Amino acid sequence: MSTIDFLGPPEAGSNRPYSAATRAGGFVFVSGRTAPHDPAGGIHRGETAAEQVRGALAIIAQVLADAGSSLDRVVQMTMLITDPADYAECNAEYLKHFPGDLPARHTVQFGVPTDAKVGFACIALAAT
Repeated sequence: MSTIDFLGPPEAGSNRPYSAATRAGGFVFVSGRTAPHDPAGGIHRGETAAEQVRGALAIIAQVLADAGSSLDRVVQMTMLITDPADYAECNAEYLKHFPGDLPARHTVQFGVPTDAKVGFACIALAAT
């Protein structure tokens, strides 16, 4: 039986009822993430969709690194956008983070209680 490693569990008192990622069966499954946003701490996710893509993919890259993987091992990406009008801008920035072969991807419109324009979730190969 394969084990499941739960990575980045929610902090005590967090309103995030999920782990940042799980690792099982040779894969890393990364939960949906948006660009960091903590106005009290001086962190703003960005005004444009492109800025938010950069910030969100930086978080995804860090979660993958913590799990022993990386963006170049992503096999499937989900892009979550709030406004379809941002699709082209998101794609233009997204391509900069995958200069080689592109992982499979699907895009869905989301409406979680946030002002984020874009978020990502992915499945990647774990380190061998």
